[in-house]
Amino acid sequence: MTEQRDRDRDRDRDRNPRRGGAPAPEAPAQEGPEYQDKIVHVARVAKVVKGGRRFSFSALVVVGDGKGMVGYALGKANEFADGIRKGNERARRDLVRVPLIDNRTIPHEVVGVFESTKVIMRPASAGTGVIAGGAVRAVMEMAGVHDVLTKVIGSRNPHNVVKATMEGLSQLRSAEEVAQKRGKSVEDLTH
Repeated sequence: MTEQRDRDRDRDRDRNPRRGGAPAPEAPAQEGPEYQDKIVHVARVAKVVKGGRRFSFSALVVVGDGKGMVGYALGKANEFADGIRKGNERARRDLVRVPLIDNRTIPHEVVGVFESTKVIMRPASAGTGVIAGGAVRAVMEMAGVHDVLTKVIGSRNPHNVVKATMEGLSQLRSAEEVAQKRGKSVEDLTH
């Protein structure tokens, strides 16, 4: 009986590193692009139940690599940190590629619309910087846009502003894309 118990204990120790066995092998590190995240808006939400109020958090997070990839998501959880983590994970799944000129500005003027929010984005000359407010600035910085002029018209709700900005960025086309679609060269389009 004691021999069986000793064998079971040894087997459990080998399987579970917390019981004094060998540490579990670490998963190999995945090589991929480095993403940064920015929290645009956090809301504490109260749900009224029989015993009182239940609080939870929702976090609007923008994620990007600073080289033309950007995404956003809303993470909801009972804990603040969990809400941000969830938003971060969801945003990484829905990334959009933004074409950039000289890795600093957008190729052409575009207007993004979502609900009652309209975001106008214009390319800017080198050294202008990101002329944008909170939510638009977060998206532009995460996308790697360094010079741009923007204006928000209508609702300034951060959720709508981020969605309108992303909708506008998804409309952007590089000169190469347009030339290929039309069956011409880039020089034909610029002259």
